[in-house]
Amino acid sequence: MPSKKLSAPEQVPLAWGPRGLVAGVDEAGRGPLAGPVVAAAVILDDLRPIRGLADSKKLTAKRREQLFDEILAKALCCSIAEASVEEIERLNILQATMLAMQRAVTGLRLKPGHVLVDGNRLPTLSMTSDAIVKGDSLVPAISAASILAKVTRDRWCAQVDLDYPQYGFAGHKGYGTAAHLAALQAHGACPLHRKTFAPVALALR
Repeated sequence: MPSKKLSAPEQVPLAWGPRGLVAGVDEAGRGPLAGPVVAAAVILDDLRPIRGLADSKKLTAKRREQLFDEILAKALCCSIAEASVEEIERLNILQATMLAMQRAVTGLRLKPGHVLVDGNRLPTLSMTSDAIVKGDSLVPAISAASILAKVTRDRWCAQVDLDYPQYGFAGHKGYGTAAHLAALQAHGACPLHRKTFAPVALALR
């Protein structure tokens, strides 16, 4: 299917386009040293607008949680998927991210005619798609997907922090902060760590 890269100049609601329903897709968790990469796909309902959609990283945790519930309640359909640590290790993080995005789109209850993906890379899909640089700030459906993915992964971090409190996952969310690197040096890696990532590999030497 033909695909291209583009940059949208402003946010424009696009539940329906010339090719049918339009879904927005984004991910969370490419950079951390541990845990799955999470992707979400969202088809918004233009008749039930959601105010305040934005790049999830620019919102407070409280506001993300509020919008998470509102997106699930008002969107035409949503899907959240992931690629596991094992898949990240086997495929590499880029291909695992593409896999999670594929799963999110496939999991939508309604099949979109077109998909808008944040960034400059596209997963292989059965419908046409566009990659939009900074799409999480420009396209409402992508903003919604970024919020679902971010909240889902942050909740995962909070949960596993109970099992592995020595690493501080609830605080750094798996990123390579000084505290996380110090914990790796002190305790080694746990089963949740991505052992092919350089900081983790170094800690295992």
